[in-house]
Amino acid sequence: MLSYDELTSPERALWDAFPEGRRVDLRTGVPEDDRVAGGGQWGPGRTVRAVVIAALLLGANAAQPGAVACLRLAGARISGRLNLAGAQIAHDLRLEDCWFEEGVDLSGASAQSIAITGSRAPGVEAGMTRVEGRLDLRRSRLESGAVSPLHRRVTALSLINARVSGAVNLNGAEVTAPGEWAVSAGGLVAEGGVYCQDGFVARGEVRLMGAQLPGGLHMRGALLEHPGRRGVVLALDNAVASTLDFSDGFTANGTVRLRGARISDDLTFEGAVLNGPRDGHGPSLVAVLMQAVDFDFTLARTPSGTVDLRGAQVSHLHDSDRSWPDVVELDGFVYGSVKVDEAGERREAVGRRDSVAHRVAWIRRSPGYSPQPYEQLASWYRKAGHDDDARRVLLAKQRHRRRTLHRAARVWGHLLDATVGYGYRPWLAGVWLLALTLLGTLSFGTHSPHPVKQGEGAPFQPVVYTLDLLIPIGGLGQRTAWYWSSDGLQWLAYLLIAFGWVLTTALIAGVTRTLQKN
Repeated sequence: MLSYDELTSPERALWDAFPEGRRVDLRTGVPEDDRVAGGGQWGPGRTVRAVVIAALLLGANAAQPGAVACLRLAGARISGRLNLAGAQIAHDLRLEDCWFEEGVDLSGASAQSIAITGSRAPGVEAGMTRVEGRLDLRRSRLESGAVSPLHRRVTALSLINARVSGAVNLNGAEVTAPGEWAVSAGGLVAEGGVYCQDGFVARGEVRLMGAQLPGGLHMRGALLEHPGRRGVVLALDNAVASTLDFSDGFTANGTVRLRGARISDDLTFEGAVLNGPRDGHGPSLVAVLMQAVDFDFTLARTPSGTVDLRGAQVSHLHDSDRSWPDVVELDGFVYGSVKVDEAGERREAVGRRDSVAHRVAWIRRSPGYSPQPYEQLASWYRKAGHDDDARRVLLAKQRHRRRTLHRAARVWGHLLDATVGYGYRPWLAGVWLLALTLLGTLSFGTHSPHPVKQGEGAPFQPVVYTLDLLIPIGGLGQRTAWYWSSDGLQWLAYLLIAFGWVLTTALIAGVTRTLQKN
């Protein structure tokens, strides 16, 4: 039990101010002397023991009638470890511009509101903490030590399974963790959202896996980087949020992972920079099975690593010429509409000049062949009323698929493509028929054939004779009534018969495939 006589002068000032909620400000007013980075040099006149703070928060000095007790302290050096693990804290804690000698332990505690702003601390442990108000860590500098002797990661800020009724405010904070995990907040519930803006910097991985963020995650202009050459800088696997805002210069020097994340409103990377791992051997964005309503991917520049959207589902996609790297995983990616950013204006991608060529080139960035991206793109064009564009996409799909087949199948594929465009250009068969009819008419019209039976059959007609050769089903009575003494013309007749069968077979095969798909 602390005795009042044992307290130092600044501790007595804090003890006396606590029942009335008054602030104790130990700052000198001289900027050079008040810099928190130099707090380790502050002397006894600015030092408060952590045990004194803990004692007051746990009821060591009762509140005055008619006043609300609150611990408010600014510009102090706090010696010892502030240990409030498992505590029931009935009063607000507000520490401003303080320098902590050791870390802060709030694990399992219950509190009204906690604010540690503009301060420096070697880590804050707040796993399983319950905060009825806000958790405010604005402008603070949190640093973990190196990896522990047991080779466990040491986290600068731990919010694992914490629940905050208000917002978690990290605006302007700098969180550094040589042990790789800057923020570990798996299972965090922050009803008011998480704010990491106004110059927020994290050196190490920010982990929010399985977090529930009804108020969203706001990281406009934030900088995330990894101390190693490879690594994930932001992990939101299976998180549920109303919005994820990575805009206005948000920079990730590592992988951003949104695997299985569900966003009920906007996911925006407008003006963001996704550099990917520094060694260039990892993805910039992994959003496998991600779900969002509005997905804005209009980046400031092209990502350096791959973008993985396999199995993702969005209602509206916004992109630009800077959105997509050389490799984009699109298998299973589903979208309802696409808009492009041109000179700062958002326009519908459908109906634009070279729209199909641009989108097919986008799909071709996926490694290997997969039919789903083509089917999805064709479905989008069809829903927009552009059936011709949809057929062009499906034709591009068949041409891509042809590259994966064995030689004989590729030859047949080239034949289908040249004759009927795999059934998506059946008019090509008419072009071939007209050209071959013209060839036969001109060739046969300059010579006289011999009748099979003298005096029988209709008179020779070059056009009808040629059509009779080209049409394999039925007959017009010319092919069986005449023959040629010239070997060249006889072989031409045989070739026209063969071409007729090829054209008919290709037309049937292509149209059947088209009807089955549509």
